[in-house]
Amino acid sequence: MSEPTPTGTDFYAHARETSLNSQTESILRPHSFDEFVGQAKTIERLKIMSGAARKRGEALNHVLLSGPPGLGKTSLSFILGSEMGTNVRVTSGPVIEKASDLAGMLTNLQGGDILFIDEIHRLPKTVEEYLYSAMEDYRIDIMIDQGPNARSVRLNIPKFTLVGATTRSGLLTAPLRSRFTLQSRLDYYSAENLLSIVKRSCDLLQISVETDGGQEIANRSRGTPRIANNLVYFVRDYAEEKGDGIITKEIANAALELLEIDQRGLDEMDKRILSTIAEIYKGGPVGLNTIGVAVGEEGDTLEEVHEPFLIQNGFLQRTPQGRIITEKGYAAIGLPPTDLAQQKRLI
Repeated sequence: MSEPTPTGTDFYAHARETSLNSQTESILRPHSFDEFVGQAKTIERLKIMSGAARKRGEALNHVLLSGPPGLGKTSLSFILGSEMGTNVRVTSGPVIEKASDLAGMLTNLQGGDILFIDEIHRLPKTVEEYLYSAMEDYRIDIMIDQGPNARSVRLNIPKFTLVGATTRSGLLTAPLRSRFTLQSRLDYYSAENLLSIVKRSCDLLQISVETDGGQEIANRSRGTPRIANNLVYFVRDYAEEKGDGIITKEIANAALELLEIDQRGLDEMDKRILSTIAEIYKGGPVGLNTIGVAVGEEGDTLEEVHEPFLIQNGFLQRTPQGRIITEKGYAAIGLPPTDLAQQKRLI
């Protein structure tokens, strides 16, 4: 029996934790810098680094990509591999539990290969320290046995490129961060760029889409290509079941309303957060954990999934005393901003 389609906040959490299945994601993933939409500054930096490294015949220097999930960090690592003509080995911080796990990965690399570590800030501290010598001197020293029989063995590894991705760069230790030659942050996409991504995805999947229909999807994708691609799939299904298979503005609007995603990109949980602050806590300020208890969601989920979008789009404001709702936030939930004067006194 198939699982029900996630709606509202469940849909965004689903899009954050699991993108499309691997085969489909491979189809939609850009395969070159020219196909990659947006992030112009990061693309230019990576082009310069990869081009110079190819001319010298050397491995690419280490790269750290940070930013919210779903913006293309993994895609960029594969593009770098394609540009450099090397293999890309993919893993994630939580998977590497012991130094021996890291040693096994590093010793199996070929010269110039790219090791992509997603959520690199979640590497155990003991494992992270092994990366220091691996990144700088291309060697690791591992301990064999314990007690009186313990001995250190030095393993030389081929020159490789570490591409780290993190959604929380502030959790990276200074020694690890300083070992990356390039540190670049990916930002949320504009509606114009997202429209280009939606049209490209529809072309690749042979979906008929009108510009207005694609714009509806782009406007409600929270500035995130991964969410846009997931929305494309649901809207396509809706168009085939309720229409003639063409994604028009009306079809897109109806499908996204079914997912409880409004024209601002706000979902049910976003509105519950704003309503809770406005109605129960008089507009704030109020702590994040308190909000989490009130809406029945973990504070970490609110901070990582919902709060960035709400703050960047001016619905919510973070202050030393806590979160407060803005005039735009009041308008989004249809309430008058009666408590703004009190908030300004508290800031």
